[in-house]
Amino acid sequence: QLVESGGGLVQPGGSLTLSCTASGFAFNHYSIGWVRQAPGKEREQMICISRTGGRTWYKDDVKGRFTVSRDNANNTVYLRMNNLKPGDTATYFCAATLYYYADWPQCRAYDHWGQGTQVTVSS
Repeated sequence: QLVESGGGLVQPGGSLTLSCTASGFAFNHYSIGWVRQAPGKEREQMICISRTGGRTWYKDDVKGRFTVSRDNANNTVYLRMNNLKPGDTATYFCAATLYYYADWPQCRAYDHWGQGTQVTVSS
C-alpha cells in the first residue's frame, strides 16, 4: 500500500512537502506518479519519477515550483511544493506503476494508489 502525508492549509506563496511511503511491494521496482484532483475536476497527472529517481517528468504548470525525489532505502517518495497558488488546491495522490512510457504522462496504468492527502492554498 501507499500512504501519503504532509498535506494541510498553506497561504499563497508558501511551501509544503508531501511524503508517500510504500509497504507490501517491491518499491524500488516501481515508478511513482503524483496525481491531484481538485473539487469538481478530473484527476490530473502532475509528476513521474523513475525507479531509481534518475529521471523525472513534470506537468508544465508545476515545473520549477515542485520537486520530486525518492529514497528507496526508506520506501518513500517526496514532493516539495514551493510558491503554492490557490489553483494548487486539491487532493494529492501518489501511485505506483511498473513501467514508464516515452510520452506524457510517463507514469500511468497504476498498480497501487494511496488514499490521498488534502492540500489547501488560501489566505
